[in-house]
Amino acid sequence: MDLRSDEGPDRKKRPAFPNVQTNSACLVDEWLPVTDWSTADVKAWHLTAPVPYCWTYDSMPGAGDWAGTSRCSCSLCVYASRRDTLLSTGRRPRLADLYAEVEQVRGDSFRADWRITDLIRDARTCGAADPGVVCADAGSEFAELQAQVRAALKLEPHKEPDLARKRGRALCGDCAAPP
Repeated sequence: MDLRSDEGPDRKKRPAFPNVQTNSACLVDEWLPVTDWSTADVKAWHLTAPVPYCWTYDSMPGAGDWAGTSRCSCSLCVYASRRDTLLSTGRRPRLADLYAEVEQVRGDSFRADWRITDLIRDARTCGAADPGVVCADAGSEFAELQAQVRAALKLEPHKEPDLARKRGRALCGDCAAPP
């Protein structure tokens, strides 16, 4: 797996070769070969690598400037940094709007400390990084996802939302957290 220890506090705790399961039928180990690589090491390796790195690390595909996301993950990942989440909100506005629709209907929030509606606003007003590229999300796959989400929103929720009851925090110095 390509988990690196400088990508988060939980990753710092993981050994490079942990045993994840042992029973009478099997022994399963996990290997994290780049756990001790720094971001500079990764960038240096990619200068001569036989495969290109993902475009999301750049300001736009092919730029080679490493001015995009700090780590490749889901488009709108609840574990992402504030900067990466704001950048992703700008890069995938229709997906962010779909998350906001879920948040509004269900009354829950994207994270306990961030509401997607605040992230969308802050991405547009608080000097977030230029997304460089905006994914149109105009294909049939996105339309199908949107239809599935809206159908699910008509059903009773499986649990009571509890994240929305907690007070969020300000996302940037100029923006206040919602009441």
